[in-house]
Amino acid sequence: MSTVQQPEPGDRPARLAVGVVGAGRVGPALAASLQLAGHRPVAVSGVSDTSRRRAEAMLPGIPLVPPAEVLQRADLVLLTVPDDALPGLVTGLAETGAVRPGQLLVHTSGRYGAKVLDPALRAGALPLALHPAMTFTGTPVDVQRLAGCSFGVTAPEELRLAAEALVIEMGGEPEWISEENRPLYHAALALGANHLVTLVAQSMELLRTAGVEAPDRMLGPLLGAALDNALRSGDAALTGPVMRGDAGTVAAHVTELRRHAPQAVDGYLAMARATADRALAHGLLKPELAEDLLGVLATGADGSDGTDGTNGTEGNAR
Repeated sequence: MSTVQQPEPGDRPARLAVGVVGAGRVGPALAASLQLAGHRPVAVSGVSDTSRRRAEAMLPGIPLVPPAEVLQRADLVLLTVPDDALPGLVTGLAETGAVRPGQLLVHTSGRYGAKVLDPALRAGALPLALHPAMTFTGTPVDVQRLAGCSFGVTAPEELRLAAEALVIEMGGEPEWISEENRPLYHAALALGANHLVTLVAQSMELLRTAGVEAPDRMLGPLLGAALDNALRSGDAALTGPVMRGDAGTVAAHVTELRRHAPQAVDGYLAMARATADRALAHGLLKPELAEDLLGVLATGADGSDGTDGTNGTEGNAR
């Protein structure tokens, strides 16, 4: 159940003509969600054939036009372009006179707050940063997944209620992020979500190499339980050979990874060191076992398998 107070009728944005600049995976989904809330998509811009097809599938019948024409038609404009492209886009739209006074200009970048929209603000636009903390597929399922999705919201104080109301209308949960904390906020999400995909993909590849026919079926329950435990208990949910101080097992892992997937070794060592540090800090890893373990992780970086006895790892394997 949502814990966010629903906006009063007077706080809700009026029914708006919605435009999308950048028909990637995010923009059409947000526009479709706003359409379900009673707003009216009127124009979309997209560059690639893929983005154009996506816009036609998610927003059928909505015309594909250049970005300046999107702004001409819309009261609320979603700027859903890659982070690095956003500042140049905003500056270009403002300098060419495409921005209209009183127009709501919303970007969905996690990295930036509202200040990146300052050129448009000087042209009279109303700047909002609404970042959905979700991965998008570019399909209609994204609209369903917005239900309960947290949005990182940054806006001038006088627009805060309007920003939060838009998020709630899309089924989301607004979370206020200060301008100065946007880069840290985004780094935290990338660390948790983007790197998770890489880790899971690597794990599935290794399981296939080990002869597992359905690695997704094997990993599903395990990863689901690990995620649930981590969200509930944080570091107390740590399990596995690093937390136990099983240096011999970790050394064997490194040896096998070097043999079968050398590209995965650096990531394994980095995550194992981070896990060991957290386990030590929270009293989960015994200091007397940590020395051998950290020795394995150090020698593993230069190609040693850590099992030559110099670190005493064999006696600690369980």
